[in-house]
Amino acid sequence: MHHSLRACALLSVLAGAAVGLPTVAAPNVIFILADDLGYGDLGSYGQRVIKTPNLDRMAAQGLRFTQFYAGATVCAPSRSVLMTGQHTGHTHVRGNAPGPDMTAQSLRDSDVTVAEVLKSVGYETALFGKWGLGEVGLEGHPLKQGFDKFFGYLNQVHAHNYYPEFLWSGLDRVLLRNKVQRVERVYGGFHGGWATERNEYSHDVIMREALEWIGKRGQTPFFLYLALTIPHANNEGTRGTGDGAEVPDHGIYEDTDWPAQDKGQAAMITRMDRDVGVLMDRLEQLGIADSTLVMFSSDNGPHNESNHDLVRFNPSGSLRGIKRDLYDGGIRVPFLAWWPGTVGRGRNSDHVGYFGDLMATVAELAGAELPEGHDSVSFAPTLLGEAARQSQHDFLYWEFYEAGSAQAVRLRQWKGVRRPMLTGRLELYDVLRDPAEKYNLARNHPEVVREIEAAMERAHAPHPNWRPR
Repeated sequence: MHHSLRACALLSVLAGAAVGLPTVAAPNVIFILADDLGYGDLGSYGQRVIKTPNLDRMAAQGLRFTQFYAGATVCAPSRSVLMTGQHTGHTHVRGNAPGPDMTAQSLRDSDVTVAEVLKSVGYETALFGKWGLGEVGLEGHPLKQGFDKFFGYLNQVHAHNYYPEFLWSGLDRVLLRNKVQRVERVYGGFHGGWATERNEYSHDVIMREALEWIGKRGQTPFFLYLALTIPHANNEGTRGTGDGAEVPDHGIYEDTDWPAQDKGQAAMITRMDRDVGVLMDRLEQLGIADSTLVMFSSDNGPHNESNHDLVRFNPSGSLRGIKRDLYDGGIRVPFLAWWPGTVGRGRNSDHVGYFGDLMATVAELAGAELPEGHDSVSFAPTLLGEAARQSQHDFLYWEFYEAGSAQAVRLRQWKGVRRPMLTGRLELYDVLRDPAEKYNLARNHPEVVREIEAAMERAHAPHPNWRPR
């Protein structure tokens, strides 16, 4: 470990003793992250067309958060917030790098990740799927950021292709039996593209490897970060073939009269749902479901990059916006927690939290020390049925550097959006009464506008790599 975290191999702790929470053994932790899945893409969040029976079962047997937010509205900064417990005004990776130089999208040796915090108290750690925070040879590579095992993709352009020529296992390439039509764009040293021969679907390979890793675990607690690529589009495939919704088959949607892109979008989500069910069943079979906290979410709002029909699926539900918006459709995400015997069945929570809270939550449950400089509030009290003891954020904060830039703050029932960031005029919405953010109330509540603008000033720490355009 290159960080001064307290190394104390606690396998059983008094979770939240300082706030009077019940005694629980330090759980295994599995965090499943979908890619570009919208707030309204699951049946338990109102989806009427796409079938997600296993994630709906997770909701019915666990806890469904209704006001939980991603770290950002695009992938790399959202994952940086998730891993570091710092919002986008503080975390090091605040946007997607333009490439091919990936240093701006790489965590540093000085950054402390959730994996490092859990490793400091004896956890085994693994990442299967998409990382996006450091390449081979950079300080942000997952093996340098607390993960004992890594299998999958290092950057998002490589991850666009569901039928790549290779995946990474640690520092080594594992060749797959696919042939790829490469494009000119080079990202992190690798070309994007789409497959001309499709033999091995990366999602299936990643799930198989992850399930095998879980099956080999012993008595040592583990942290599995399962960062799936579904339902992200293959953007290069969309431009090259017209259909970026890459999936081996359309399954139950094959006989619909939909375009192929719609069939593929739905089939990807249902395929992911199937595999989440397999994982839940595997934990039961191994006898470790009761000692494992499983969380499921999405890195940002839904995309429109496969040329599929947003009207058909209504992926943002009642919320305004999609990926790359700082309205709630771009950043409010489904968030489920499943921990049989500990997290109560079929509960809903309106606790307002975000990705950065994973850090404090798992540190509390595992008896680990929090790193300095975090923007993290533990939601362990909510998980454990002690909502009355739940601490709240003063506010949540986001910033975005594309499309002219933007900032946003969630403060109590209020949501402030400022475009461009730092200098734009603030829009103000009451997202409890107006979740679609239709009615700008800035003129009606100048005192709230001033409060949110002050929060934005406090939250934004200038960074040489990230400047508004």
